[in-house]
Amino acid sequence: MKNKNWKHTLSRALLFCLCNVIIMILSGSLTNEFPKPWSDILHGTIVILCIFGITIPFARWEKLTLAEIGVVPNRKTIRRFTYGFAIGILIAITYVLLVVCFTNSKLVAVRSISFSSVSYPFVFCFVFALREELAFRGFPLRSLAYSMGSWKALIIIALIFALEHWAGDYTFKNAFLGSSTGAILFGIAALTTKGIALPVGLHMAWNFGLWCFGFNFPGIIWQRIIEKESETGNEPLIWTIYLVVMGLSVLGFYLYGRKKKASQGTQQ
Repeated sequence: MKNKNWKHTLSRALLFCLCNVIIMILSGSLTNEFPKPWSDILHGTIVILCIFGITIPFARWEKLTLAEIGVVPNRKTIRRFTYGFAIGILIAITYVLLVVCFTNSKLVAVRSISFSSVSYPFVFCFVFALREELAFRGFPLRSLAYSMGSWKALIIIALIFALEHWAGDYTFKNAFLGSSTGAILFGIAALTTKGIALPVGLHMAWNFGLWCFGFNFPGIIWQRIIEKESETGNEPLIWTIYLVVMGLSVLGFYLYGRKKKASQGTQQ
């Protein structure tokens, strides 16, 4: 189903993303006085509720139901989330092992692990994965996919996703090479499964997995150690590993989607 007025759909998707930014700023100003680190969870929860709230009028504006956008739970939601989490952990472990094997990195076990040291990152990763999937792979991605096709929609949302991360203090490379590639993966997972449940699990597991191994954050279970003098020299190889792992993951979802579509065509 394609809407001839794709320009109208694009303008609504951009307006939706702008509203997300405003919601993030307002919520941040309301919660920044609360004690850390759980104020981040409160901030994310408020943003989720507000984004879901504005999804309803935007969906009606585009003449889509919430089910067509894939943001309402159904009997497959928990199963798809679990599948997504398992796939995301597998991708994260694969990436970490390849980096450790082919660069001057090593993993050292964290001496003390407590319930709070694990529970906060786990909840944090869930809340912010749900926020980003609802904000980007909900109304914006699905409305654009209906209007102009899947790949154009994926690229547009990936660029917007990268811009948000760049504005949020990511480097240009991390935003437009790292975050945008992740956005393609989460986006194709959303389009293939026609909902955000699996990409939420996938996104959450990727972030939580890297956190467990000490990538990007102080490690929960292991800490990544890398020699300072070799850090710059390893960067091109680490980026190559990341892009290969993500590219193969995207290809996997793409082939699964084609197989699923072919099997549905045969049944009809």
